[in-house]
Amino acid sequence: MRRISLIGFLLLNYAFFSVPGWAGEKVWLLIDTEKQSLEVKKGNKTITIMKDIAIGRNGAGFKHHLGDDVTPVGTYKIGWINRKSPFRRFYGFDYPSVENADEALLSGLLSKEKHTAIIKAHKRNQIPPQNTTLGGRIGIHGLGTADRFIHKMMNWTHGCIALTNEQIDQLDRWITKGMKVKVK
Repeated sequence: MRRISLIGFLLLNYAFFSVPGWAGEKVWLLIDTEKQSLEVKKGNKTITIMKDIAIGRNGAGFKHHLGDDVTPVGTYKIGWINRKSPFRRFYGFDYPSVENADEALLSGLLSKEKHTAIIKAHKRNQIPPQNTTLGGRIGIHGLGTADRFIHKMMNWTHGCIALTNEQIDQLDRWITKGMKVKVK
């Protein structure tokens, strides 16, 4: 029978009991447009919740065209990060997604050429075209110099998710390019 040293025993027990079951899982974001909250998640565990976010002036759903002020629902990835944005920070989504493009093609809102360009970009892990009829430059940002009072009173964006400057600074510690963002 093999004997284990006391140090080996302690190391094994430390590793077994101190590492949470979700330690290897990636951090991702869940944006609940009805609750107007953003959750930072690791696996199924919520790390933190940011409340009183703002979304598009016309709510959330399928974005039909540029300028409709709707926050698109779906699953996206952080495609780019701008830490010197006029909105303090901007975390751009890889919007439109393949699902958004498929729905728009079937609805007659998107040409086959634009649909193909979006699909190719996603296959290459690139940012899809941001100048289609579905709009673009959707993401999460702070207020910058925008009015905090307006932010508390109403949804005011053109389709993005807005946080206070304090919230966007707090969120920055978890943001990585390629991380998953689910908007529901």
